[in-house]
Amino acid sequence: MTAKTRKQQLQEMLTEEPNDPFLRYGLAMELVSEGADEEAVQCFQELCTVAPEYVPGYLQVGQALVRLGRVDEARTVFARGIALARQQGDAHAADEMAGFLANLG
Repeated sequence: MTAKTRKQQLQEMLTEEPNDPFLRYGLAMELVSEGADEEAVQCFQELCTVAPEYVPGYLQVGQALVRLGRVDEARTVFARGIALARQQGDAHAADEMAGFLANLG
């Protein structure tokens, strides 16, 4: 019997705790590391639905959308993320997303 991958473990834990933002973020990042950006975007979007205050999700989904060539969607996500980060007093995250947004032209 082979050991379960981190991705499999996260998927199992999410069946028990579907609204856990850390598990959902972890799974999305595993998908990114596999190069599965389409699946990662879906997972990040689910994260933003179940935990709309979770700022790192906006940064990561924006970057994945850019990699997929979905630049207009990325702009919208970065703008939402910037507003949320500022609302939470997270200037670093807001500035980081603003930089990505500015680079999109």
